[in-house]
Amino acid sequence: MRKVNGLATLSRALSCGGGGVEKRLAQAALMSTRSSSLSNTHIFSQKLAERLGLLRPSLARSVSGTMSSAAASSLAQDARAKEKLPSENFLPKEVVLYQYEACPFCNKIKAFLDYNNIPYKIVEVNPISKKEIKWSDYKKVPILKVDGEQMVDSSDIINKLFLRINPDSSIRNEEEKKWCEWVDNHLVHVLSPNIYRSTSEALESFDYITTHGNFSFTERLVAKYAGAAAMYFVSKKLKKKHNITDERAALYEAAETWVDALEGRHYLGGSKPNLADLAVFGVLRPIRYLMSGKDMVEHTRIGEWYSRMENTVGESARIKE
Repeated sequence: MRKVNGLATLSRALSCGGGGVEKRLAQAALMSTRSSSLSNTHIFSQKLAERLGLLRPSLARSVSGTMSSAAASSLAQDARAKEKLPSENFLPKEVVLYQYEACPFCNKIKAFLDYNNIPYKIVEVNPISKKEIKWSDYKKVPILKVDGEQMVDSSDIINKLFLRINPDSSIRNEEEKKWCEWVDNHLVHVLSPNIYRSTSEALESFDYITTHGNFSFTERLVAKYAGAAAMYFVSKKLKKKHNITDERAALYEAAETWVDALEGRHYLGGSKPNLADLAVFGVLRPIRYLMSGKDMVEHTRIGEWYSRMENTVGESARIKE
């Protein structure tokens, strides 16, 4: 019953359009961590926004449309670019990812694990209670456990895993480092204003999230409608915060910027993807088959690279339980 009351409270607040409400929602959407002493209603709306503010709903990875002839002719090369796990260097007994299904940072890690054929288990965290990570002092996702060792922060996790797989390799050259930072500092901030751009797009996003996320029945009902309404308003604040005037134009510009960085190469890494390729692919994968992702592929040159990456990363290495 408390969750239903929370919905009523949130709905009344949104209908008033008060700046204070939008400020709290925007703060929550930016994944701020607050004290557990807050009221149940405020915790619910905050955790819900935290779950979704910087997260992108990830749709099934079925490929829509017809692959271009250029991409089709490069299938064999894409397959050769698939990394094979050097078992003599890295043979973990158990890898467990604590995640939100739609989180772009979680999807960065999954892209890396999938590409490197590292089997992993998934624990979907309830964004309201977070009971699945009560054991950890770190209260955000992603959290990766490798044979019991806790790793946090998506970029740090990937760097550590890369060095364990390739102990004799340099972690990143300057170009690779530059574009990995661009993903975290720019690209991810363009996504939320796009997937919550309109009420229909917000509902499209939440329809997936509430189906695939770890919500109770009541939380699912509240999340789909109150969450979509909340994030619609939050997205407007995010636009202002990141100096975005036209959401789609910003998304298209980011996509074109990345394609320009490739300079005609199949991947930024040359003959095979590097960490920057995997980072860009990882954060874009959740939006690819939403309206915003479809528009991005239709109106920019990124589609060929994305399809190549999709083929190269291949099937998920996730262990089904």
